[in-house]
Amino acid sequence: MSILESLTNALSALMANKLRSMLTMLGVIIGVGAIITTTSIGEGAKADITERIQTLGANILAVRPGQSRSRGRGSADARKSLTVADMEALQERGQNFGYVTPEVSSRAQVKYRNKNVNTTIVGTSPEYLVTANFTVEKGRFFTDSEIRYRERVCVLGKTVVDNLFETAEAVGETVKIKNVGFRVLGVMKEKGASGWRNPDDQVFIPYSTAMKRVFGEDYLASISIQANDDKLLESAETEVTELLRRQHKIAPNKELDFHVRNQAEFMETLEESSQTFTNMILGIAVVSLLVGGIGIMNIMLVSVTERTKEIGLRKAVGAQRSDILAQFLVESTSLALVGGIIGIGVGIAGAEIVPSLWGWRTVVSPVYGILSFVVSALVGIFFGAYPAWKAAKLHPIDALRHE
Repeated sequence: MSILESLTNALSALMANKLRSMLTMLGVIIGVGAIITTTSIGEGAKADITERIQTLGANILAVRPGQSRSRGRGSADARKSLTVADMEALQERGQNFGYVTPEVSSRAQVKYRNKNVNTTIVGTSPEYLVTANFTVEKGRFFTDSEIRYRERVCVLGKTVVDNLFETAEAVGETVKIKNVGFRVLGVMKEKGASGWRNPDDQVFIPYSTAMKRVFGEDYLASISIQANDDKLLESAETEVTELLRRQHKIAPNKELDFHVRNQAEFMETLEESSQTFTNMILGIAVVSLLVGGIGIMNIMLVSVTERTKEIGLRKAVGAQRSDILAQFLVESTSLALVGGIIGIGVGIAGAEIVPSLWGWRTVVSPVYGILSFVVSALVGIFFGAYPAWKAAKLHPIDALRHE
C-alpha cells in the first residue's frame, strides 16, 4: 500500500469519528499552542531588552546600595549607603566617565483638579536626560539652580499628561504630589511602553526636593554613570568602585556596601528572569504534549480493538504486516499533525491576544512553529508505534474470529 493510500484511509478513519478525534488531539493542541505563545512572549521580552540596551546605551553604569545579589542581601544600613556626597565625589574626580545622575523614586498619588493617578515619582538631575535618553517635548527640564533651592517643580511623562490633562495644556499648571503643589515645567517626549515597564508613566522632580520634601530620605536609590566611551566601560567601573571604596572608607579586604553593574549586565539579568519564566511554561507545555501523546496511544489501541476484524480481513486478502503498520502509524501521525497545525494557529492567536490583555510584547518566531510541527509528528510516531505494532502482529485467523 502506498503512503497516499495509507493517508487517505487514515483521514477517512479520523473523519468517521470527528468528536473522538478532536478530543484526542486536544492535548497536542494545548501543548503546541502553549509552546508558540510562551516562546513568543520570551522572544518579545528579548526584543524589548535589546531595544532598551540600544536606547540607553551599553556604556551606562548603575551604582546601587547594598551588596550584589550574588554575594548576599546585606544589611538595611548597607542598602542606604549611597549619598549626595558620593555623587558629588564621582562628579569631581571621575576620569573615565562624564555624566553622573542621582536617582530616588517611589510611587505616589498625583492630583490635578478632580483627577488623580498613582504613578512613579523620580527625583533626579538634568543629566538624567542624557543617561536615560529622554527628550523634553514641551517646556523645559529643571535646572541645577532649582535643585539647589529645592524648588517644587516637575516634568511629566506623556502617560501622566494624558491621564490628568487629556487634551488641555499641562505646562504652567500646578499638580499636587502627596498634596504638595508642584509647577509643571515641561512634558517628556513619548518613548512607548517597554514590556511591563512604561517610561512615560513617570513624574520627574529635583532629587533634593524629592529627598527632603516628598520622600523624607537622606540617601539615594541609585547613581547612573555614563562612561566616556564603550571601550572605557571596564576602566570606568573599576574607577567608580575604587572612588566609592575610599569615599566609604572600606578596607581592601572588607565587603563593599554598594555594587556597580553595567547596563549590559543588568539587561542580561532581566533576560535570564524572562527565560526562566519561559522555560517554566514550556515545561508545562511539554507535559501537555506528553498527555496528548498518551491520549493518541490510548485511542489508537481502542481503534485496533474495534477494527480487529477489518485487520484480519485485509491480511487474509494479502495485506502485509508493513501495510498494517504503516496504516496505523500514518493514522496516529495524522492525528498529531492536525492537532499540531491547529495548535500553531491557537498559539499565534494567543500571541496576538497577550499584548492587549497584559501589555507584553510578543514576537512569533517561525523557528518555533516549524519545531512544534516536527515535535507533533514525532509525538504521533512515538505514541502510535505500539498500537501499530500490535495491529500488525495480529494473526489473520484470530482477527477474523474476534467478536
